[in-house]
Amino acid sequence: MANYPMVPTRAFFTKGVGVHKNKLQSFELALREAGIEKQNLVYVSSIYPPNCELVSLEEGVKALHPGQITFCVMARNQTNEKGRLVGSACGMAIPADKQHYGYISEHHSFGEEEKELGDFAEDLASTMLATTLGVDFDPEIGYDERREVYLMSGKIIDSISAPISAIGTSNMWTTTVSAVVFIF
Repeated sequence: MANYPMVPTRAFFTKGVGVHKNKLQSFELALREAGIEKQNLVYVSSIYPPNCELVSLEEGVKALHPGQITFCVMARNQTNEKGRLVGSACGMAIPADKQHYGYISEHHSFGEEEKELGDFAEDLASTMLATTLGVDFDPEIGYDERREVYLMSGKIIDSISAPISAIGTSNMWTTTVSAVVFIF
């Protein structure tokens, strides 16, 4: 296997919620819950590299160092409205062929439960990968049916997500973050 500069070899999912009277501090608390508050985060787009190993949150966080420049795909959302449901999710579609890249999606919305957030994020990533791989599918059918078509094609092995939601409180900011963090 060739060693290319700046291509991650491992990745992990994480998520968190933060609540604070200050918007920025609620984001910091969400990053703390996610275990990535000590990193200098650089947001990147949506490609899951070929031959990249998905590792556990614990293993991934252990590989990070305070102050490290850390690349991630992140979905982030915030509210300061009491009772408003806020959420974020990153979804990933993993190709059957490890030599091929996969896709990561970010989704953030209001009023969606975690299952809806996760399904939508997985659908986004899976649809992007399916169209890249030439999987024939009907875009008008529901995600559950499309997911079966994707898996049955033999070209997509799985889709996963890390959804998180929370309800806003009075006079406080509530922040949700979901991320796929890369390790070199």
